Amino acid sequence: MSIEKVKAFLQEKGLLDRVIEFEDSTATVELAAAALGVEPGCIAKSMSFLVDGAPLLVLLAGDVRVDNHKFKAAFHKKGRMIPFDEVEAYIGHAPGGVCPFAVKPGVPVYLDVSLQRFPVVYPAAGNAHSAVRVTPAELAPLVAAAGWVDVAKD
Repeated sequence: MSIEKVKAFLQEKGLLDRVIEFEDSTATVELAAAALGVEPGCIAKSMSFLVDGAPLLVLLAGDVRVDNHKFKAAFHKKGRMIPFDEVEAYIGHAPGGVCPFAVKPGVPVYLDVSLQRFPVVYPAAGNAHSAVRVTPAELAPLVAAAGWVDVAKD
C-alpha cells in the first residue's frame, strides 16, 4: 500500500508525526481543504506529466492551474497528463493519493512557486485519505526537488 511506503519514508526522516489520516476522502483539493479546515491553496496538488515519454511530478498550490505556455517554457517541451489508469505504474501512487514522497526511482519532483504563498502546505501521503503537514521550505530538500518552477496561471 502506498501510504505505508510514505510512512516509512517519513519515519526515516523523523517526520512520521506529520502524517494526518482521515476517514473521509481527501482525493480532491476541495475535499482535502474541507477535511483539514484550510483554504484550497494550502493543498499541494501533485500533477503527473509525461515529457518525451518520461514521467515527472509538479506540485502546485491547490487554487491554481497549469499554464501550458509556462510549462513548455520551464521544461522546453510540451507535457501531457499521464492517463488516470497509468499514473500508479509511472509514479508509484494511485490518483487521489499521488504525492512527492516515496515516488518511483527516476521520477523528478518539481515545486511550483505558487506553494511559497503559504506558510504550511499539505500534499497527500500516498492514499485518498491522508495528508502531510510541511512547510514549502522543508518540502524541497525532503523530496530532493529537482527545482522550483513557475508553471501556474497568473
